[in-house]
Amino acid sequence: MISEAQFKTELDLIIKNAIREDVGDGDHSSLACIPSTATGRAKLLVKDNGIIAGVAFARQVFEYVDSTLEIETLMNDGDKVKFGDVVFYVSGSSQSILKAERLVLNAMQRMSAIATKTNYYVKLLDGTKTKILDTRKTTPGIRAIEKWAVKIGGGENHRFALYDMIMLKDNHIDFAGGITKAIEKTQEYLKTAKKDLKIIVEARDLNEVKIILQSPGIYRILLDNFNYEDTKKAVQLIGDTCLSESSGGITENTIRKYAECGVDFISSGALTHSIYNMDLSLKAV
Repeated sequence: MISEAQFKTELDLIIKNAIREDVGDGDHSSLACIPSTATGRAKLLVKDNGIIAGVAFARQVFEYVDSTLEIETLMNDGDKVKFGDVVFYVSGSSQSILKAERLVLNAMQRMSAIATKTNYYVKLLDGTKTKILDTRKTTPGIRAIEKWAVKIGGGENHRFALYDMIMLKDNHIDFAGGITKAIEKTQEYLKTAKKDLKIIVEARDLNEVKIILQSPGIYRILLDNFNYEDTKKAVQLIGDTCLSESSGGITENTIRKYAECGVDFISSGALTHSIYNMDLSLKAV
């Protein structure tokens, strides 16, 4: 996974680019009718039910826009919220509050939706050893906050991007000339490049699981679109040799059954690509 420093850099880039995109050469609506000396106070109002996420990110946005803004936090990331709850108050320059408003809301609405869905999936897995993982199926440009939201909801992060973990999927394997060749070439590449990256290899059937197990140094085997019976057999074959992960079309209706097959992880792109934003508002008080 990426380091804290890399993650912070990603957040800084998201905020900088989002403000550039939204504000441009100025918030002329506010500049036109609100004096630069005017001050105000606003509250983050919840109009939905779920898990709140993005409070810490909102603080970073306000700090970036205007370091003199003051935030009074009433609820924290990961807390359960209901309609009518107030998450925080922000006070200071009215122009600054309005400049930050849309980015704060856009981010928190999406992050809260992701955290809520992730938490729901985590509860579906309660009592099993299986952990829920996100994927790279994220919104371009804001991956860091979406993966942050998964963690807030109780899930685990898969690799952040192409550079922090090796994942040999079907196309890599086919282009490389087979599973064993793909693994051997990868291990040689890592040695030559002096990189210490974990290797995950995708299996499309039980025979491929057996082939993968012949190569040492594999961190995890990804069981792609396996049925329940074959998943159980694959878990038995893998044993303690490496970790196992189920993926491919797994829904809230099937996730529990896959977990009961004994896999260590289940990855789901739906955590980030199939959610409905939580309804939040920033209202002057």
